Amino acid sequence: MSKITPNLWFDGKAEEAANFYVSLLPDSRVDNVWRSPADNPSTPAGAVLLVDFTLAGQRFTGINGGPQFPFTEAISFVIDCDDQAEVDRLWNALTDSGGSAGRCGWLKDRYGMSWQVIPRQLGEMLSDPDPERARRTMEAMLTMSKIDVAALRRAFDGEPG
Repeated sequence: MSKITPNLWFDGKAEEAANFYVSLLPDSRVDNVWRSPADNPSTPAGAVLLVDFTLAGQRFTGINGGPQFPFTEAISFVIDCDDQAEVDRLWNALTDSGGSAGRCGWLKDRYGMSWQVIPRQLGEMLSDPDPERARRTMEAMLTMSKIDVAALRRAFDGEPG
């Protein structure tokens, strides 16, 4: 068990977000939902206060703290994808229903959380010992929103786009 658990501040949608996130990745689950007791003067009885969940083996807590502190790109989660099919599946799920595409594999989901949906192959190509291959890969990536592995491979190999 990790000593550090990221705590995510939501505006009333912690349980909804946790359920959505755990539906996306293996080794994920909602672990506990903490509800307001009847005698809590600041929230209605039964309202969700906290949600403990595990996402791809990493523990998180979601708190329904209100609108004071929305998410920003200063914090993002990187998803290391095995292939284009996984990139496509996760990208589409995270941008559907109010999410928005960014550049270079970045996006925001419907809750405002920033994600980087990155194929493993990108890191391998960018760290290639041949600086020209790595440069071509970087230039191709900088033109993309969702990362296209085949287009990266063509750039990496010096093939026309």
